Amino acid sequence: MEPLVTCIEAARSYGTSDALLPVTCEVSLGDRVAIMGPSGSGKSTLLYLMAGLDLPTRGLVTWPAFAANGLMGRRPIAMIFQGASLLMPLSVVENVALPLLLEDKPERDALACAHESLGLLDIDGLSDKLPEELSGGQAQRVAIARAVASGPLLMLADEPTSQLDAATAAHVVDVLLDAADATGAALVVATHDADIAARLDQCWSISDGRLVTERSVA
Repeated sequence: MEPLVTCIEAARSYGTSDALLPVTCEVSLGDRVAIMGPSGSGKSTLLYLMAGLDLPTRGLVTWPAFAANGLMGRRPIAMIFQGASLLMPLSVVENVALPLLLEDKPERDALACAHESLGLLDIDGLSDKLPEELSGGQAQRVAIARAVASGPLLMLADEPTSQLDAATAAHVVDVLLDAADATGAALVVATHDADIAARLDQCWSISDGRLVTERSVA
């Protein structure tokens, strides 16, 4: 199987500032990767490149497995941002169902998937609320439910538990791992939390834009 995403000497700069120095790495189906590093080290930049939400100023980012299977038009990649990034006019369940509706899934099926995903995170009771009625932690869980509901092959999470208490954070990681296991998807999590990183098979460290990939021997 081809890798889901490959970075080849990929770098990103903004003006004269280097956000990410040249990186060569790849993520394949089934990978569980933690990226650890201080704030501003380049973790988010790398995830944005992997998601195709930003372009490298040097090098190359490709999605070989998606291209080989004719999925490049709608790469099944889910990005969980540090902020919840919900659409304010839509209810919670509508926010979660929206990516499925955009893939032409029937409305009834999309809403059923959305409710199921919200239930996994113990927040289906919030279905009819608007984003402005949620706490920061609740909104973040809704965003995670939205990512899980779409059944992506590559899940990229940028500090997904930073607004959650320890118990809720552990449950969220359970949900992400279970969702990845269900489809064989890859999961890449940028985090400051060593406990979360310890639950993943690989840990990559990044500092001052320099990435070191380290594969666990466990």
